[in-house]
Amino acid sequence: MKDGQTPLSISSLYHLSDLTRAEIQLFQEVWPLIDLRRRQWIIQSLVDIAEASFEVNFNSIFRFCLNDEDEVVRSRAIEGLWEDEDLALAALLVRLLRDDPSESVRVAAATSLGRFVLLGELGKIEAAPTMMVENALLGTIHDPHETLEVRRRAVEAIAYSGQAQVRDIIEMAYYDDEEKMRISAVFAMGRSADPVWRELVVGELESPNPEMRYEAARACGELEISDALSTLIDLVETDPDPEVQEMAIWALGRIGGKEARRVLEACCESENEALRQAAEEALDELDFLSGHLDFLLFESDEGF
Repeated sequence: MKDGQTPLSISSLYHLSDLTRAEIQLFQEVWPLIDLRRRQWIIQSLVDIAEASFEVNFNSIFRFCLNDEDEVVRSRAIEGLWEDEDLALAALLVRLLRDDPSESVRVAAATSLGRFVLLGELGKIEAAPTMMVENALLGTIHDPHETLEVRRRAVEAIAYSGQAQVRDIIEMAYYDDEEKMRISAVFAMGRSADPVWRELVVGELESPNPEMRYEAARACGELEISDALSTLIDLVETDPDPEVQEMAIWALGRIGGKEARRVLEACCESENEALRQAAEEALDELDFLSGHLDFLLFESDEGF
């Protein structure tokens, strides 16, 4: 198995969930002896399994693999820890963002730190670790020696923050010379929940770049821009990029209303399986949000 030639089944990897202290110690001893391609395959498979099932827990393995000699393994390990809210992990991610020689690892670290910014904004973690994370992201954004890909992911991550300077950061990113940075700025606009960006976001729905239209549609949904409904419907019905269509469908589910529901119900009859599934999920989201609002109104009427 160590040489990467012996077949290894996905089902066998489930045994790596919830390892005991003794088992993780054994894993740490064996892991460096495994062929590199096998290590990469295992870590990617564990990430896929963790995303598909909430019943498994490979966090001890992912934590250990943050120090792997291979950048692919380190990057995938960060991805696998996407639900881990331990502040010790935040400190590790800050170190990787600042010091790791691999761009892909720094990109993954910047992206992953976004959830700690959100946790801080929601008051779920204290001010000191929140500041540590935000300062690391701000340092990355303003570092002229950092790569575009890492800086743009840091812009996306810091967008959750309520700091006054974040609006300026997003605006500077939107008018950047690099289109990739402008796309990240639109992503950040939606994530920021700041209504000041509504007009810009709606305008980008007509961008010639499908990646920009995709992020603009997402931002319209996050900002719940009802003025974007007609353009989003056009994207659903005519956009040549299926991913843009699916994101526009998602946005309709977030914005809601009779017209959005009509279009989503029509999409549920589509012969295109991907669009049909996206529409069904969007309707579920719309029904959930509508039901939640009805519940709140009922409570209000009852005087609670």
